[in-house]
Amino acid sequence: MRKWTKMAKDSTQLPLEERTRFLEKAKREAFASTNDSITLDQLLTISLTYRSLKDSLGFRDTNKQVMIMSQETDMYTPLGYSHWDMASFFKSYGALDSAFYHYKKALNSFEKLPKSPESSSLRARILYSMGQIQDSYKDYLGAEISATTALRIFDELGDTQRIYNCYNLLGILSSGLGDKDKSLEYYKQAGAYINQVDNPSADNLVWQNQNNIAYELLQNEDYQSAKVSYEKLLKDKGLEETDLELYSLANTSLAYAIFKSENKIERPQQLLERAIEINDSINYLDDKARAKQYYAELLAAKGDTANALQYAKESRFVAQETRNNDRLLEVLRLLTQLDKPNAALYSNAYYDLNEVIQEEERTKRDKFARIRLDTDKIKEENVILSRERQIWAGAVLGLVVFGLTTTVIVLQYINNNRLKFKQKQQESNQEIYNLMLSQQGKFEEGRQLEQKRISEELHDGILGEMLGIRLLLSGLNERGDSNSVEQRAAFIEKLREVEEDIRTISHELNHASYEKFHNFIVSLEELVNGFQKSSGISCSFTYDKKIHWDNLLGDIKINAYRIVQETLKNSLKHAKCKNIAISFGSAAGNLKLTIKDDGVGFDTNKGKRGIGLRNIISRVKKVNGVFDIESTKGKGTTISVAIPEKYIEPVQAKDPTSLKPAMNA
Repeated sequence: MRKWTKMAKDSTQLPLEERTRFLEKAKREAFASTNDSITLDQLLTISLTYRSLKDSLGFRDTNKQVMIMSQETDMYTPLGYSHWDMASFFKSYGALDSAFYHYKKALNSFEKLPKSPESSSLRARILYSMGQIQDSYKDYLGAEISATTALRIFDELGDTQRIYNCYNLLGILSSGLGDKDKSLEYYKQAGAYINQVDNPSADNLVWQNQNNIAYELLQNEDYQSAKVSYEKLLKDKGLEETDLELYSLANTSLAYAIFKSENKIERPQQLLERAIEINDSINYLDDKARAKQYYAELLAAKGDTANALQYAKESRFVAQETRNNDRLLEVLRLLTQLDKPNAALYSNAYYDLNEVIQEEERTKRDKFARIRLDTDKIKEENVILSRERQIWAGAVLGLVVFGLTTTVIVLQYINNNRLKFKQKQQESNQEIYNLMLSQQGKFEEGRQLEQKRISEELHDGILGEMLGIRLLLSGLNERGDSNSVEQRAAFIEKLREVEEDIRTISHELNHASYEKFHNFIVSLEELVNGFQKSSGISCSFTYDKKIHWDNLLGDIKINAYRIVQETLKNSLKHAKCKNIAISFGSAAGNLKLTIKDDGVGFDTNKGKRGIGLRNIISRVKKVNGVFDIESTKGKGTTISVAIPEKYIEPVQAKDPTSLKPAMNA
């Protein structure tokens, strides 16, 4: 999996479609793993690779699979990371409300992890990110709660880099709340941690902190102090070489501080022109609107109203393009002063925009509040459920005590009524005696039925076998060759088997007899072939190979076998036939057995039926079948038996899990 993911990341010379196919292979290998934890970790890596390839659909699809699998397996670490990745995705596209939602979901997942430095750090990092989004929508109080909670955790962990970040964010929030002194205090506290940060980019943090302090002084209209701070920042020659954007910001701010504190034009104009030049060269939109606004104010102070108005309009255009509403408000206010004929239009635009901004911020704050409220509500419900469980436990204990008390009372009641029960027991004993007399009659009836069954077994099975052996031995007695001697020995062995059958019947081993027919078709073929050899009658046997004959119930197999055996014996004794055809198949929802000979036949309407035919009819009834016989003198006899198909045992289906290929083979 790692091989395919690495190839997708590094093969920049290949088309995007080819790199995406590498990720599809990586996904298939990830799903092949039997370890859910490994699978989820691999899918998280794959989803982030999709994002690096700008394939947002692949990223979101894989990320959603991680969420679903993590929820199903209660694995909160990958679930939290999946929501974190989704929040970062939405944040990069400016969908901050959706980003905040997923940050909150990530926080909920990480809060379910056992407490450890790692899980605590994860929670704090999410809280910090939530605070940044809340600041964007001026939910300063909510952001302050998130940032201070994160700061407390980072302080416990000794994470100086993130302690600096939290103090820096708190400085920004305090500035938004209008508490300039507290904002400066937070920035100074952040600066105190820079020396402890083990980071190669510590110089960048120094510049950032110095700029934040200077900007707060500028916002607080302490222009002289701001001027000193910005000049200190710009003295570092490495700033222009390393961070051109911050260098441009500092030039713009220093120009405005000098202009406001000393009412000078020349140097501020040079600084602003330099900043505008840099912004245009690197297309730094974040500072472009501000620099042009300040330049417009400076030109207006010089009396160059036409150029001032031109730069103010350019500033407005950039602010609208970048959706920088705070800057747009300031530019609209400036335009009302510079463009007197259109002052009313700019003023109306200012108030309309201000109303829209306040409404949007109010809506977003309400949304964040609802997200937090829903989460807190869930937590409160869990507490309530815990209390309810305690109440139920107490109630169950009370019921147990009540049950024990009731049991003692009932036992006492039973002892008091024992004599009444003895009297009723005597009456019951008399009734049982009467039932036993009745049951004895049923036992006698069952004994007679069993005698009839044994008679049928002896007549149909044993006598048939002995008749065949007798005929063969009669023919062999007149021969003295070695082949005849061997055949006589074989038939003697056959007699021993008949003896074993008699012993089986005498011991009532009915089930063992059924088991003898474990391979039904083979048994029938042996019966037919043996009869053909002993009688000299040509026999054919056909059957439907699509039917699972070995799955027939034991009753059907043993009775069908005996029916065939008895019919063959009757054909030999009475039919004087040359050919016999036996077929077993399926028709009209029944199993159909047909035995046909070309013998002398007989009139089925005359004469009484022999014991053999009666036994056949009896066996058909045992399996709820239908018996039919057709015979005409000189044209042979056909016996048909139809057995309901419902007596067939279902074929056992294979366990579907056994059909799955082994994983990680």
